[in-house]
Parts: sequence; C-alpha cells; structure tokens
Amino acid sequence: MAINNLLMMEVGKRIADRRRQLGLTQEELAEKGDLTPQFVSYAELGKRAMRPENLLKLSEALGVSTDYLLTGYRNDRDDNSIKTKFNALSPNQQNAVEIIIDDLLNIKKE
Repeated sequence: MAINNLLMMEVGKRIADRRRQLGLTQEELAEKGDLTPQFVSYAELGKRAMRPENLLKLSEALGVSTDYLLTGYRNDRDDNSIKTKFNALSPNQQNAVEIIIDDLLNIKKE
C-alpha cells in the first residue's frame, strides 16, 4: 500500500474518532461542515484525498486544527480549546480533572 494511502487512512481515523467523541453522525458532521455525507464517509475511510478548503471545513466542524487531523499532534489552537473547556468547569470538576491527569502521568511513568 502506498504511503499516501496510509496517510489518508490515518487522517480518516482521526476524523472518525473525533466525530464519535463529539457524538455526531456522519450526516451531522457533513451538515455542520457544509459537506456531503458521502464525502465524510470517504474521508473517514481514507478513500479520498481532500482539497485544503474541505480539510479546513472538517477541522472547524470538529473543533480541532488541521495540524491535528493531518499529523495527530495538537497545536496552540487545540490547547486553547482544552483550556476554554477546562475553565468552564466548576472548581470541583477542575480538581477531578487534575487528579485524572496526575493518575495518567503516573501510569506513563510505570
């Protein structure tokens, strides 16, 4: 399998994973991104290379950067989104998130 096909499949997996995290159907994502459901399906399966404007539409509809969709790495835009969500939590919820993060960091060290 060509490297480009593997890359498209990885991008598609990130699109599908994020869509599921948000609880959206392919149809809902398509509507939110002003795309067709068929395009979303092909993109998630890695069957179609995307024009830059469609990648941008998907990233905006999914609330992540194009960098994340292309590489899997988060950038400042993604970090700001997380900060905004964290700041919207109550102090008790923020403490719970901090405990979860500490636990995950401890697991990583083991």
